[in-house]
Amino acid sequence: MKLLVYLLISLILSGFSADEVRVYKGNSRFTSDVLFTLKDNRLYRKTSTFYSDIHCTIRDQKIYKGNATFSSDVLFTIREGKVYRKNSSFSSDIVLSFREGKIYDGNSHFSSDVLANFRNGKVYRGNSTFTSDILYTIDGPITQEAFIAIWISYYYVF
Repeated sequence: MKLLVYLLISLILSGFSADEVRVYKGNSRFTSDVLFTLKDNRLYRKTSTFYSDIHCTIRDQKIYKGNATFSSDVLFTIREGKVYRKNSSFSSDIVLSFREGKIYDGNSHFSSDVLANFRNGKVYRGNSTFTSDILYTIDGPITQEAFIAIWISYYYVF
């Protein structure tokens, strides 16, 4: 009987993938407030993991449109703490830069150009650490590339 209960619980829990990271609106942890789901280097809309709901794919320091991984579908390239448009490596194509948990506008690292900062799974507006300034909450570990993909998706979608 114990084995049967164990197998049933294991089967139920296996439906919830450990490699799935969810992004919630503000400080929330409610399923109804999920903005994105990150699974297998793909960022999905809301709680979906359907092919049709792939917002972008993260691969080899690049962010691709939807499920594509062709060079013509590169939206952003991430190199040495900088985010470039498409496949570019020119300084004039730097959209964002990041370091020490902060996202900066363009190639800047000035305090006045901080767009957001990341602490303890929460992304705050600007340099703030007030609860009212939490833009979204990430419920698991992610790569820098995934963090940037979430930020860009959040910034352009919301």
